[in-house]
Amino acid sequence: MVGGDGTGRADVTGPVRVLVADDQTVVREGLVLLLGLLPGVEVAGAAADGAEAVRLVGSVRPDVVLMDLRMPRMDGVEATRRIRAAHPAVQVVVLTTYSDDESVFAALRAGARGFLTKDADAESLARAITVVAGGEADFDPGVQRRLAEAVTRRPPRAGDLPDGMTPREGEVLRLIASGRSNVEIAEELHISAATVKTHINNLFAKAGLRDRAQAVTYAFRHGLAG
Repeated sequence: MVGGDGTGRADVTGPVRVLVADDQTVVREGLVLLLGLLPGVEVAGAAADGAEAVRLVGSVRPDVVLMDLRMPRMDGVEATRRIRAAHPAVQVVVLTTYSDDESVFAALRAGARGFLTKDADAESLARAITVVAGGEADFDPGVQRRLAEAVTRRPPRAGDLPDGMTPREGEVLRLIASGRSNVEIAEELHISAATVKTHINNLFAKAGLRDRAQAVTYAFRHGLAG
């Protein structure tokens, strides 16, 4: 089981328990075999569709669900939404063939904390499971690039901003999500680095964020990009 220490680092007291959800039998069984070979990972169960994944989470108590998106009866987005609502301590990593913007944004808004395509190698899979179980976010590099491109398409409007965030804090959040450092944000907004840090502290406090990885997920979950 994995917990958090408030910093986003994993507090490992045992193997990370993973539930696999994929409707293709060969893929599902292959993932189960692969996960069984990874150190620090324990297979908690396997589901053939989203509805079964939602049901199994309540009984096998995984730390992480490895979720396909396109499945019968209930797709991965809806399953992710239900799992995150009923079991907020359970994290979801999407593992799918589809990495188009619509799929990425839908998964993030549903509460997924990781997104990998099915050509990911074992090392990437192990990293994503460990990082997400520790309370942070992990994205395939190609997905991360598209998220950065999307989040810079337009600045956030006041009406878009949740949790009492100001337009300036929204701009800072947008730039964080696009991968800018504090110094780069200061240069782009023509403000001091100290002011940037103040805005970051304020928006993190308002949104309950711990780190920049959570900020990226938060931005897309609340529809601030695109």
